[in-house]
Amino acid sequence: MSVEVRYLASLRERFGRGEESVEVAPGATVASLWAQVSGGAPLPPQVLLAVNHEYAGPDTPVRDGDEVAFLPPITGGAPLTGPPGRS
Repeated sequence: MSVEVRYLASLRERFGRGEESVEVAPGATVASLWAQVSGGAPLPPQVLLAVNHEYAGPDTPVRDGDEVAFLPPITGGAPLTGPPGRS
């Protein structure tokens, strides 16, 4: 079975690629896919997971043709203070 894997933001830098096709065994889950692509590293608890554009959990099964995305937490930005010119 083949799934499309997307690495977003800092994970793209970590893995050195933004996407790839990965062959997985029947019965694979998002967590087992992470273990496969990360060389056995544990799934960081702060990484968000999505299957076919829907948030998913680590035990979510993956099927042939699925798109799985790994998203690091998003941080930063400026505090909201209202529209420009107003305090």
